[in-house]
Amino acid sequence: MAIFDRTIVRLLPVVPRPVVQKLSQRYIAGPELKDAREAVRRMNAEGKAATIDVLGEEISTEEEAAAIVRAYQDVFADIQRCELDSGVSVKLTGLGLKLAYDLCRDNLRTVVEDAGSRGNFVRIDMEDSSTTDDTLRLYRELRAGGHDNVGIVLQAMLRRTQTDIADLADLKPSVRLCKGIYLEPPDLAYQDYEAVRTAYVRSLELLLDAGCYVGIATHDEWLLAQGRRLVAERGLERGEYEFQMLLGVRPELGDELVVEGHRLRIYVPFGRHWYAYSLRRLQENPKLAGYIAADTLGRLVGRRNGA
Repeated sequence: MAIFDRTIVRLLPVVPRPVVQKLSQRYIAGPELKDAREAVRRMNAEGKAATIDVLGEEISTEEEAAAIVRAYQDVFADIQRCELDSGVSVKLTGLGLKLAYDLCRDNLRTVVEDAGSRGNFVRIDMEDSSTTDDTLRLYRELRAGGHDNVGIVLQAMLRRTQTDIADLADLKPSVRLCKGIYLEPPDLAYQDYEAVRTAYVRSLELLLDAGCYVGIATHDEWLLAQGRRLVAERGLERGEYEFQMLLGVRPELGDELVVEGHRLRIYVPFGRHWYAYSLRRLQENPKLAGYIAADTLGRLVGRRNGA
């Protein structure tokens, strides 16, 4: 299966744009805010919370970063007006991190303060390892400034993550724990599949033992089982943790979690920059590319057999 996944990834750059759109349309709400709104409404009706992400981290000017800020303000207003159960996730490169640290800090503070005024929450996403120090620094600055409506993402595959958990423990942060999707060198990240799994479980144990609210973000059935075990062993109530998944990825697993009584949050990206996001997401995660290709092929074959 790994060979199939990597083959799909290598072919992506030459796949026609409409085909990429077809492959990714289940995994992106659409180009407009109204598309995200309707996706979140569906999630809420199924007993699931959501996190909305505005696509567009590939910005190159201050004006583009400011447009992302305004887009998030529109999202917060829409969430409040429609009474949706959703927070947001922001990528700091989209707010100008690669342009200037101070620019990004000011833009992020604007987003977080707008969210706070509406009783909403901002999750600062984690990107590749070149941004990790600045991301954690900005998170600490916000918390020091009295902003408690903000959380962070940690990637289990990075060798530094368990040290970062210890360093953040005094804040009892709200953490989205994921495996990590970026291609990193061996000295910075675990490369072996089982090593990443082991690091994930250990990171989850450390976060829960530190009293953190954790979003257990995975589609890995074994890790889902470990997450269930760890929260049960600690006697955690439904409101003291949650599971998180991506829109359209292995939804049957998410449905099982909801039926079992767990809180589940679905990541809902939208925006006109869907093509770049789709290619990057698929290229960075060959297994996801394989899931999508196999699923799409299965649906096409099934449709043909039923014709």
